[in-house]
Amino acid sequence: MVRAVVPGTFDPIHYGHIDIIQRATNLFDDVIVAVYDRPLKSLLFSPQKRIELVEQAFPDEPKISVMGFSGLTVEFCQKIGAQVIVRGLRVFSDFEYEFRMGLANHRLAPTIETISLITNEDHTFLSSSTVREIASLGGDVSSMVPVHVKKALNKRFGELGDGQQIVPTTSMRD
Repeated sequence: MVRAVVPGTFDPIHYGHIDIIQRATNLFDDVIVAVYDRPLKSLLFSPQKRIELVEQAFPDEPKISVMGFSGLTVEFCQKIGAQVIVRGLRVFSDFEYEFRMGLANHRLAPTIETISLITNEDHTFLSSSTVREIASLGGDVSSMVPVHVKKALNKRFGELGDGQQIVPTTSMRD
């Protein structure tokens, strides 16, 4: 049995993530979506809420399970017996970042392989930060995220009110 881990912050999960995760189920016996709890960036949702949103995206997928983690991804993989890390590639800049991360992970844990899947061309523009910013400005993200995520975004931005900075450094306002 080959177990794969798809790690990320998933703040929030979007259709690009969902596509990569579902395609990973065609390649591996068991796919763990690993929700990282403490990235070095501002988060909109708590770790538990992000796990919940990811779980709701895959209600009837027996090969997919969702777990939270902290620390190094390769250490998490070793702990749960995963042999593969799956990452998605959207654009050329993703390749450079993922290439460096893959080499570092291989140095730390040579028995864990990194596999990169190229995103569906419909999702090349998608990132969680883009989704957050559009939602924060009242834009329609229904073509980017499942309904339950759109509702969670609307609720969260309603709770935060105006003036909160949970958006990327580039701006859709310009």
